[in-house]
Amino acid sequence: MAAIKKSGDRTPENEKVTINLGFVDLGRIDLLVQEGFYANRSDFIRTAIRKQLDGHVDALGKSMDRHTMELGLRDFSRADLEAVRDAGEMLHIKVVGLARIDADVSAELALATIGSITVLGALQASTELKTALADRIR
Repeated sequence: MAAIKKSGDRTPENEKVTINLGFVDLGRIDLLVQEGFYANRSDFIRTAIRKQLDGHVDALGKSMDRHTMELGLRDFSRADLEAVRDAGEMLHIKVVGLARIDADVSAELALATIGSITVLGALQASTELKTALADRIR
């Protein structure tokens, strides 16, 4: 059921996050950027986040196994959901990364096939689908 990402797909590879920093920390980051250790503030912050995540790789792996979560990009097409409906099954979507539900999936089909959605990252779906599934999104 996993869809392959097409090369023409224009979905962004990342998500914007806003953080608040103290002036001293921000100044220290700017000094490291000025000295050439990092290309810019975002480069420093991404590097710091990756270092922290790498330090918790075992705990993250165990948690994903425990929760049976998929890692990365997971697409759900109309055909995928129709196959689930035809099999008389219900999906409980758990993704760490990006979950996308195609624009041609109707609210009726989604309600008939998606029991719950847990996404640690981002969920891309139409406003209509998000509204219809609001009580199933955790």
